[in-house]
Amino acid sequence: MTSSPADAAQATVQKTVFSILLAISFSHLLNDTMQSLIPSTYPLLKKSLHLDFGQLGLITCCFQLTASLLQPFVGLYTDRKPQPYSLAAGMCFTLVGLVLLSRADSFPLILVAVALVGVGSSIFHPEASRLAYLASGGRRGMAQSIFQLGGNAGSSLGPLLAAQIVAPYGQSNIIWFGLFAVLAIGVLLRTGSWYSRNLGERRKRTVTAPTPINPISRTKVVTALIILLVLIFSKYFYMSSMTSYYTFFLIDKFHVSVQTSQMMLFLFLFAVAAGTMIGGPVGDRIGRKYVIWFSILGVAPFTLLLPYANLFFTGVLTVFIGIILASAFSAILVYAQELVPGRVGLIAGLFFGLAFGMGGIGAAVLGHLADKTSISHVFRLCAFLPLLGLLTGFLPNVERK
Repeated sequence: MTSSPADAAQATVQKTVFSILLAISFSHLLNDTMQSLIPSTYPLLKKSLHLDFGQLGLITCCFQLTASLLQPFVGLYTDRKPQPYSLAAGMCFTLVGLVLLSRADSFPLILVAVALVGVGSSIFHPEASRLAYLASGGRRGMAQSIFQLGGNAGSSLGPLLAAQIVAPYGQSNIIWFGLFAVLAIGVLLRTGSWYSRNLGERRKRTVTAPTPINPISRTKVVTALIILLVLIFSKYFYMSSMTSYYTFFLIDKFHVSVQTSQMMLFLFLFAVAAGTMIGGPVGDRIGRKYVIWFSILGVAPFTLLLPYANLFFTGVLTVFIGIILASAFSAILVYAQELVPGRVGLIAGLFFGLAFGMGGIGAAVLGHLADKTSISHVFRLCAFLPLLGLLTGFLPNVERK
């Protein structure tokens, strides 16, 4: 007896589709590799175009605004009208932005180029998160962790590739990263085809199934979302201190070489990638609220000890900090999506956008604070940010069997 196409589609949306999850994780890796290329080229652009630090700050601001502020609006629109091929279309913006960045010979053209890359990123994240949700087969935390793993790997890969491909040979070599965008477009066209085929089945199930009733009041939902956004603030402000200034902290305190400080930064980034894969699956098993508790508040003892540790234990502490802190995002995102059912794209856009925004704002604020005080003072102050995890106790229980 053969099954009908409708039966096959229904079976697909009810199980975890690892091929799709791995495809969008790989696309996330390519996207964030290209995205992290921008700050990695600042020394080169500063020298070749005679830019000052204020202009470099404007480049970051322009990129962060298009990459973060647009995401909630993209998510809101695609919640109402899903666009299976918007992922590939968004990557076309990134491709054009990279080509323009490789040829830009003026500051305004640089701003246009990074804005296009930001637009591509803002289109990618909300809809890719929705695709992970659809392909999860109910294991939503695990699906988000696989998706996030690609992004974290790409963020750490970008500076390394920039150092090998762009820095020695000049700005024009940025164009080679356009091949990453072309590869991502090909992958996303395939995932868009799967998304389009299964979208009809998902709509059918949404129409025929009884409308879920959220037992949590609107006031509690809003309060919970505000708490989650505060937790994202604490996580990404602290992450910004590590990714932007950890090497300077090591050089200032321990007088290590630049190469040694970079190796310790990569050790931290590797721990972040490992932690990304932990939070989602564990949250699926024991509950996401517990993971949020452990990830945000549980990292506080390690961050508080870090400014006072010797070099060896600084490396050890940062591994624990990276693993524990990175496990939070997937749990927070899926918890918020369950808190506001039917708004997968909006929630993904809001939280990804805030994460990007906090990273950019955090780097600027902490840099200014370091100029006024010292890099050690910045790390002592940021060590208290995870204590905001105490707010997790006010989150309602939204876990569903």
